[in-house]
Amino acid sequence: MLVFDRRAVRLHRDRAAATVAATAPILREVAERLLDRLDDTKHRFSLALDVGGRGVVAPLLRARGLEVVSCDLSARMAALNGGIAVAADEEFLPFAPASFDLVVANLSLHWVNDLPGALIQLRMVLKPDGLFLASLPALGTLGELRAALTEAEAMVAGGASPRVSPFPDLRDAAALLQRAGFALPVVDADQIIVAYANPLDQLRDLRAAGETNAVRLRDRRTPPRALFPAALAALPQHAGRVPATLRLAMLTGWAPDASQPKPLPRGSGMVSMRDALGGT
Repeated sequence: MLVFDRRAVRLHRDRAAATVAATAPILREVAERLLDRLDDTKHRFSLALDVGGRGVVAPLLRARGLEVVSCDLSARMAALNGGIAVAADEEFLPFAPASFDLVVANLSLHWVNDLPGALIQLRMVLKPDGLFLASLPALGTLGELRAALTEAEAMVAGGASPRVSPFPDLRDAAALLQRAGFALPVVDADQIIVAYANPLDQLRDLRAAGETNAVRLRDRRTPPRALFPAALAALPQHAGRVPATLRLAMLTGWAPDASQPKPLPRGSGMVSMRDALGGT
């Protein structure tokens, strides 16, 4: 299924390379929450792959003492990461199997058409017992903007076209990790709410980060002049500010290895659940 226009994604990221620094605080906040998971393991990592970090993730990994290779669909965006940087398509990774002991993809996989295939490739470039960390916008992200745009376009143009990317829910994300062959998969939910004094700044931030519409079925005509003013006016407000919800799926998975703990065979338990719960 080709949901996204990958050429448009690359062009958006090429353009955003000059402006993405304006959204670095939001990108860094998500990245720091994701990388906090490194503090929960005794594993020590040496060589990491940063996928689409937009100049934010690579410095955080280097600050932890790791050597970092960065890749991005956009060569201009890849160059922001410093160090070794490669222009590479997430759907056709150029790295050899078992090259890295850590892979981090922070808010970078939601424009991929073949996400299961990309996850399989990311698992394959990990060494055995290597760790994969990713953050994905989940269902509910930009829900306020999606609803306002849909209602405004229906009112102004008599119909609506897709203007906000579709996002997976948490169960989808967990199933994707299992399908890709990761061991010990975990998916956590997190949420960030960004409050804007000027609702137009939300659209500016999305453009600055390279997150403008790249859905293949998008309406490519110039939108009606009244569309965006009507949508921005319809956005809900709280204490004089317009909230933008980022609902995040935080993915953790390990490349399989014989040393990892295995679940006991079904039916091998020695204590019944009734006894463990005190007979209730």
